[in-house]
Amino acid sequence: MDLWQAEWCPHSHRVRQRLTELGLDFVAHQVPADPERRERMRRAVGGDSIPVLVDDGHVLTGDEAILSYLDATYEEAPDAESHRAKARAEVPEFQELGA
Repeated sequence: MDLWQAEWCPHSHRVRQRLTELGLDFVAHQVPADPERRERMRRAVGGDSIPVLVDDGHVLTGDEAILSYLDATYEEAPDAESHRAKARAEVPEFQELGA
């Protein structure tokens, strides 16, 4: 599973958070802040907007589409609520995503 994303992107953050709650491993590909410099990403996934998740041949763009796909395809990890509790304690702007 590959995630094309940036740490400063709130949409990418939502996807990373859900991947963690689902207990899924992924490879994060950091992209340049300037979309004009995302040639490598365009070659790999056909576009330059983030986030993009590639999973078993599925290429999903945008956090809403990615989150819907993840929730329909995978079940939460047993410790998902523990991850959310830790995020609530450590991240003031934490946004609940899971069940």
